[in-house]
Amino acid sequence: MADTSRSPQPRYGARPTMKDVAARAGVGLKTVSRVVNGEPGVTPDTERRVREAITGLGFRRNDSARVLRKGRTASVGLVLEDLADPFYAPLNRAVEEVARDHGALLINGSSAEDPEREQELALAFCARRVDGLLIIPAGRDHRYLEPEIAAGIATVFVDRPAGLIDADAVLSDSMGGAREGVAHLIAHGHRRIAFVGDQPRIHTASERLRGYRTAMAEAGLPVDESWVSLGPTAPEHVRAEVDRVLSGPEPVTAVFAGNNRVTVTAVRVLAERPHPVALVGFDDLELADLLGITVIAQDAARLGRTAAEQLFRRLEGATEAPRQTVLPTRLVARGSGELPPRPGA
Repeated sequence: MADTSRSPQPRYGARPTMKDVAARAGVGLKTVSRVVNGEPGVTPDTERRVREAITGLGFRRNDSARVLRKGRTASVGLVLEDLADPFYAPLNRAVEEVARDHGALLINGSSAEDPEREQELALAFCARRVDGLLIIPAGRDHRYLEPEIAAGIATVFVDRPAGLIDADAVLSDSMGGAREGVAHLIAHGHRRIAFVGDQPRIHTASERLRGYRTAMAEAGLPVDESWVSLGPTAPEHVRAEVDRVLSGPEPVTAVFAGNNRVTVTAVRVLAERPHPVALVGFDDLELADLLGITVIAQDAARLGRTAAEQLFRRLEGATEAPRQTVLPTRLVARGSGELPPRPGA
């Protein structure tokens, strides 16, 4: 048996190589390769020595050359809006699990709803030769990706469709969900209903506004444009807008919140009001059940999983035309949402 106690050690700061493992175990490089790759032709005693050397040196196989020989890097990129947003946590996790099932590494980053940052991240991932991209778009023009897609980077858009290019997209039914949520308020007696949502350039915000207007029109109810607010979801802006629609001689009696960030601020504002105001929010959120908040729930995990599965279908050779998949939402009713009785009634 070879004496491995005095075998050469890798330089400080240098990653141990297969050559270092071979020297420490007293075997040839081909033997180390066979052990590392699980190939036959190595005696149990030799395999034990090689594995002891691997453990002692902290050796890890470098997969870069192996995957590059196959024309792949076994990695995919995910561009999110904001990793801190609770909506994206289960989506990110679902994508990661699908990637792991396919032996791929997930790399992600946040665009902060900035189209330039989205483009910067997407192209940075492409420069690092990811096999595919999943993008929750902040911008409305994705022609910058055409050369990357033509070069073989599989691309799927999530939550919002691509702008000005044909590409796979997996969306939630924002229009239908908002329509159902507003119809729920109408069914409970509300006629003056406000809509407070995100920036109008964002696809989901405009679709949810369309659902609001559709529900009001189907009920034969007019929409006072002063009831509609689209803009930043920063708490100070949402607070000001909710206070505004609740003021005046004929304030609204209910608020439809366009996403979870709007809902959180709206809850705080409504808690300060002397009279109850009904609220329905798009997206479920933590403690909504305890607070009795009715929501339109999306399945964020299913959204991420469906998009990731479509991405890997493309990577495995699927060649059909780009398609758009729309997943249903679900009304989760909590509390009555009914108008309070009039004094003396």
